Parts: sequence; C-alpha cells; structure tokens
Amino acid sequence: MTVSAQEEPHVGTWDLNLAKSTFNPGPPPLRQALTFQAAGPHWTAFVQGIDAAGHPIKSELANLVISFDGRDHPTPNEDYETSAWKRIDSHKYQVVRKRAGKPVLTIVNEVSTDGQTMTITTTGANAAGQPVHIVAVYDKR
Repeated sequence: MTVSAQEEPHVGTWDLNLAKSTFNPGPPPLRQALTFQAAGPHWTAFVQGIDAAGHPIKSELANLVISFDGRDHPTPNEDYETSAWKRIDSHKYQVVRKRAGKPVLTIVNEVSTDGQTMTITTTGANAAGQPVHIVAVYDKR
C-alpha cells in the first residue's frame, strides 16, 4: 500500500503524553518528541527529548530509512538486530524486531481517525530477558 505524504497521518511531529502512557519496564523519558518524514514509499524517523536521568535522547532511527516491505532490515540495538516494517492500513503499521533471527519485540503504531493521537504499543522482551509492555501515547504538535 502506498500513501502520499499529504495523506499520511503519521507524518509530522508528535509529543509524548506521559499522563496517558505506561512504561514497563520504566522509567519513562522526561520528555520526548517523535517526527516522521515521508519521501515516496520511504520514511525517516527522528526522536528527540530528555531521558529519565535528564540526558538528551539520541535518535537511534536518525540514519534509518523505513521501508514497509515486511522484510528484515539491519537496525543494530542492544535489544534487537533487525526490524521488519509492515503497513496494516492507512493509520496503522506493525514492526517486528528480531535478535538472532527470532522475534523479540512487536510494535503496533496507530493514529486515531481524527489524526490527533498516535499510540505505539510495544510488547516482547528486552536483551536482559525482561518482559516489555509499553503503551506510548503521543499528541500531534
């Protein structure tokens, strides 16, 4: 499915709403903004903010080009090695992150029908084997 940048509800900058979000394991960041940009079928994503310890958040996605082809793409991280992005519909996509070829994290990103709220739900396990269940709610800037 191809969606132009003008029609894409994810494109833009989103601010984390801590009051509506849950982070397990925690702690959550003090502040976070997520920006999506689209160029044809490919996207880039940038994360900015302040982590729980008061340090600037470094965007791990800054050099990543997102392709919704459902194939594994290298995305080195302590919790995973590859990510496969797949569009579900115009407001929703899924990412499966793998370590050693096995799924460890599943992320579902969905924008509300009014385009004002984005919810990113992450489930699975981190590199330490701890269960992960994060529901991050963002408001459109």
